[in-house]
Amino acid sequence: MRIVRDQTRRLLLLAPLVLLALLAACGDQTTIDPKSDNTNEIHTVYVIVFWLAMFVFVAIMAITLILAVWYRERPGRVARQIHGNTRLEVLWTIIPIAIVVVMIVPSWRAIANTTDSPPEGSLEVRAIGKQWWFEFQYDLNDDGVFDDLITANELHIEVDQPVHIVLPSEDVIHSFWIPQLVGKVDMVPGHENDLWFTPNTASKEAYLGQCAEFCGTSHANMRFRVFVHDKAGFDAWVANETSAAIEPTSELGQQGKDVFLRSACIGCHTVNGTIAAGRIGPDLSHVGSRETIAAGIMDNSVENLVEWISNPSEVKPGMDPEDDTRFMPAFETVLSPDEIRQIAQYLTELK
Repeated sequence: MRIVRDQTRRLLLLAPLVLLALLAACGDQTTIDPKSDNTNEIHTVYVIVFWLAMFVFVAIMAITLILAVWYRERPGRVARQIHGNTRLEVLWTIIPIAIVVVMIVPSWRAIANTTDSPPEGSLEVRAIGKQWWFEFQYDLNDDGVFDDLITANELHIEVDQPVHIVLPSEDVIHSFWIPQLVGKVDMVPGHENDLWFTPNTASKEAYLGQCAEFCGTSHANMRFRVFVHDKAGFDAWVANETSAAIEPTSELGQQGKDVFLRSACIGCHTVNGTIAAGRIGPDLSHVGSRETIAAGIMDNSVENLVEWISNPSEVKPGMDPEDDTRFMPAFETVLSPDEIRQIAQYLTELK
């Protein structure tokens, strides 16, 4: 019975470690399944440091066990003490230095490779951090002006095409991070950092990104998605996004357009081809084609749009327009439930 208790206790001690390992391997934001040149460089350093740490751990545990048994105090024998052994002191000074050198070389190489100037012909994108969402502005014509295509919370790029992303912040410090595609880089007000990477795997599923610097109440709700297309898929997406917003096809959607264009929505949002030209909130010209709303925390559906439009601060805490006029107000106080549903239908049809 005692043996069973001891084994159970050991298993319980190991359970948290096993759980952490499973979460790291299976999580949606894993860092151990790199999908770009940038994260491959980082992952190489991870692997080297991991095996060096494992070597040190096993060696120390083995030496500790051997010395504890070999030099233990026994009847008729006094425990042996080692003191002033020059060879041992030199050895355990050289070994850590060698380990550090082995870690430094690939680390320096990774830093140099991931922070070097982006390759010529890179896709130029400006990612602006805002409380609590990301705006993506594209310079498709390579003229230094990021106004050719503007979208929000969903970054679309092309496989095997280098991407250079400029990282300003509009309000507080944010941090741009796509675990499978690129390492963390801070977004600092008044200073533009940048990063670049080349995705090497196209995927129908989105790679998940996240603000990685605490930036206020809804920091955890500041997410975004990255879609890596083949060339044909990326070109098709660009063609759709740069076209004018389509007319709603349903009667409810047409009613929603009428309500939208006579409401305060047009003061903050843009819909190409209409009088809506606001720049405070996300561009909604093709919002119906996005998978999520509210910076990646809700699936894009009529019901979720109704909930979001009715009272955003209930969905994303901290968005009180009395604290900051950039935050979206609760339209349930100025529009009827039917009008809100009409707007939601209209936005859903903007594909």
